[in-house]
Amino acid sequence: MSKNMKRVAIAFVIFYLLSSPNEAAGFVNNVFTQLGRAGGSLSSFVDGLDLSP
Repeated sequence: MSKNMKRVAIAFVIFYLLSSPNEAAGFVNNVFTQLGRAGGSLSSFVDGLDLSP
């Protein structure tokens, strides 16, 4: 069953990309923007830690 769900998900992604490529590109761009922000926030958090004994 898990294998079939994976195939359905892949088919849905392919269908979404082919049926509305502009919206799909916007979605992917948004995901990478959010990942970049999360990485920047994590970097700021780690930089702010005082790890001296």
